[in-house]
Amino acid sequence: MNKPISEKLSSQIDAGVKLAMKKTIEKHRRLVESISIWQNGQVVRLTAIQIPPLNSDE
Repeated sequence: MNKPISEKLSSQIDAGVKLAMKKTIEKHRRLVESISIWQNGQVVRLTAIQIPPLNSDE
């Protein structure tokens, strides 16, 4: 019953997760909420102004 996930399905899942993350970050930016990210081995808080806007072509 433990069949390996096909590469195509795995790629679709990865793409879906990345898109969801981008949309969530964009939502925080629009609602003027900060986010915390991992950068250079440390947790860094970004204000809404520091969050780059999501490109509309993605």
